[in-house]
Order: sequence, then C-alpha cells, then structure tokens
Amino acid sequence: MDLIKDIDILSTEEAQDSDFQTTPEGNTGKAKKVYIESYGCAMNFSDSEIVASIMKDNGYDTTSDMKKADVIFLNTCSIREKAEQTVRNRLNHFNGLKRNKPGMTIGILGCMAERLKEKLIEEEKIVDLVVGPDAYRDLPNLVATAEEGVKAINTFLSREETYGDISPVRLNSNGVSAFISIMRGCDNMCSFCVVPFTRGRERSRDPESILAEARDLVSKGYKEVTLLGQNVDSYKWSPEENNKARLNKKEEEVSTVVNFAHLLEQVALVSPQLRVRFSTSHPKDITDEVLHTIKKYDNICKSIHLPAQSGNDRVLELMNRTYTRAWYLDRVRAIREILGEECGISSDMIAGFCSETEAEHQDTLSLMEFVKFDFSYMYFYSERPGTLAAKKYPDDIPLDTKKSRLAEIIDKQSELSLERNRLDVGKEQVILIDGASKKSGDELRGRNSANKVVIVTSEGLQQGDYVRVKITGSSRGTLFGSIQEINPSNIA
Repeated sequence: MDLIKDIDILSTEEAQDSDFQTTPEGNTGKAKKVYIESYGCAMNFSDSEIVASIMKDNGYDTTSDMKKADVIFLNTCSIREKAEQTVRNRLNHFNGLKRNKPGMTIGILGCMAERLKEKLIEEEKIVDLVVGPDAYRDLPNLVATAEEGVKAINTFLSREETYGDISPVRLNSNGVSAFISIMRGCDNMCSFCVVPFTRGRERSRDPESILAEARDLVSKGYKEVTLLGQNVDSYKWSPEENNKARLNKKEEEVSTVVNFAHLLEQVALVSPQLRVRFSTSHPKDITDEVLHTIKKYDNICKSIHLPAQSGNDRVLELMNRTYTRAWYLDRVRAIREILGEECGISSDMIAGFCSETEAEHQDTLSLMEFVKFDFSYMYFYSERPGTLAAKKYPDDIPLDTKKSRLAEIIDKQSELSLERNRLDVGKEQVILIDGASKKSGDELRGRNSANKVVIVTSEGLQQGDYVRVKITGSSRGTLFGSIQEINPSNIA
C-alpha cells in the first residue's frame, strides 16, 4: 500500500510524491468549471484524473482557481487521522466561498467518503455530495441532484469497476511521466489499514486497455509510466475470471492468465524509450519471475518499493502482514542477487504499533541496517476506526514513545540514504529530465533508474531528455551529476 507520509527524506530537492495536488487551469470553452484537490497516495491522484475526464465529458473544464469553480471536489485519504482533519479544515475554508457563491456544489470523494458515508453530509453541513472510489461514473447525475438542492450520495463498492475504458485527463502533468492504474482494491487485510474497507476487493484491469493507454502516452511524447496498484504483484487477469472475451484470438490464447510479470513485459515492449516503474509491491507476493523480467529489459527501472512496516515477527503477525522477517530478508537477497546492489529499495515503516516493545523497535532498526534502504516513508502508528487493529488491539504506546521511536527510525534512514548515495559517486547513470531544480534556475532535475533525484546544469537540455551523467557528488537525498551524453540510444 502506498501510504501518505509523515516524514519524507526521499529527496532534499523534491519529494518522490506529494500528498496534495490541485487541478491545473483547463480552457476548452466549456461552460462550467470543476476544481479538484487530491490528498494521499498516487492512487488518489490517478483517480482524480479519471474524475476530471468524466466531468470533462459532461461539460466541465478544470480550474486552478477555486473561486471560479461551479463544483469543488476533495478527493480524500483515510490512512491517518491527520489526513481527514486536513480535509475538515479545508471544508471550513470552502464554507466562506459558498456563502459568496450559493450555487457552488461541494463534494467529498475517495476513501474518507467511503469510510464515513452519510456522516459527512450530517456533520459537514456544506457538503452536497459524497462519492466513493467506485462510483465516479455517477458523478454527473449526483452533481445534477445536488444542484436541485438534494444531498447526494453513492458509496457502492464494485467487484468489477476498473475505469479501464476511461482516458484520464493528465492533471499537473509535466508531459514526461504519467500514472497508469492497473488494478483497484486490496485483498490483504493488514490490521492497521483501512484501504480494504474504503477501496473494496481486488480486481485487475484488462491488459489490452493498459497497453492501449501506454501506447497513447508514448504517442503524446511521454517518456515514463508508473503502473499503480495497492499490490501490483497480485495483478492477475484472464477472460474467464474477469468475465471478458477477446475477439479474434485463438481459444488457447483466450484462456491465458496474465500475471504481473507478463504485464510488465508487455508494457516494456510498447517502446524501448519508455521507462516503466511500478508501485507498490507486497513482500509476500513479489516473485523471482518479476525480478527476472525487470532484469531482462533496460527500460524497466531498477527500483522496488517493498514496505516492511516492522522488523519483528510478533509485530508483523499482529499487523497481519503474512510474512516473517526471514521471508522479507530472503526477498531482499533475491533482489540483490538478480538485479544487483544498485537496485533501489524503498520501504514504509510504522513506529509504535500496538504493544510494540523497545526490543521489537530495535528489530526494525536492525532490519533497516541490514537491508540499507535507499529511502523510506516513515510514520508513527495512527489508529483508524473500523480496522482490525482498532477492533482487536489497544493503542497502548504513548505518543511520546511513538515520536521518539519514529525519530530514531528517521535518523537511521538518514544515515542509510547518505551511505547508499555515496556509493553512486563516480558512476555513470542515465537520468530522465522531469523538471527544473527548485534551488537554481540554471539547473534541471532528473531521476535515475533507482528513482533518485539527480541535479545537472540546464545548458543544452530540456524536459523529457534522457541524459547520461557521471555522478560527482551526493547528499542524503540528492545526487549531482555532470553531463556525458544527451539522449543516448541505451537508456539503462
């Protein structure tokens, strides 16, 4: 699961992903405007692109100015209490806007909508509609109902919906990198996690629609895609299981099951100049077949997000992670053996889970030291209502203890990030330029295969260029490089 972060030391230049995005200005001459704020994980940002597409097809342009909006959507996250409180605070702000523009419609979308349902309309008087992650096709009807003065709600969780036929409107796009959602929902019942209750059961998207989206992105000049799922390694699609039928295929081909390794290979074959990333992997499911597929193709990035959450077996069992410390370390060993020491490995870590002892916390630190993660998302445990942990285990670790353990985890990761980055100095790597450096107008930012930010001078370069660089320096979150070759034929 791709969790919203408390502390991000991924990059001093720019976070690997943001936990907040707003819609850009779109002007195609449509009569009405929709403004969308998105919170949480990459899946939410991807969903907002689907929402924007649905609204565009029903007479709306996007706007970056909420004051101009006829409709405001907050696409919400329920991973932590803080995320939900942020949304409530934003609603207070929107209350003033609505007083000045009574015809404005305000809707709550996503995981918070799914978790609280009717309570949001009852508690937040200015909310006009509440819509869960599987009901976005119904948004135009729900908005029309709300405009008539009737509160609207649809939080039905589907067993089939994947939005595979909808072409997303790329919001906040740099024109270089894009998300492709390959599956929805989650069948893992981690005891701390609300996602199975807010996003429903796992279902995979038709691979043909995924490949069509990838080809379309390439035709529009995109150079990188990230395949998204709560657990991409459990991707599995077949005509029988997914109740689909493919035309003009032989019978033996129709019955073929496409797993994640197969899909990854097919996306890599769309174009050798298209970088392919994916997130998130579950330690219990990532296979050697996937790792060998990554090794086989230069354009599949050597970077794996493999959330550990804890380094102690008892805590992992309480979390219902369904793997042990030894299993996790075996998967890391396989990654290092098949993909090499330069493959980036990142993680999620939770400090202060229910009944965690000091010795068990030390097991997490020792796991981090053994694996030597390149970066991590780190946070202390936040009990979420409705989860298995909230029902079964008391949240009995004092907040001060949680914070002190989190501080130790952060310090350890800072050490490891600096150590790992120093190993890159002197090496040549290919980076994809995706934007300007925030610190200097004379510099650009790109990412290497391991998903690390590399800063180079901007002379002769533009966004979307592949550049072979020699790494000349490093900090704990950023690499610095000198240009060796622009747009090399081999992007590995």
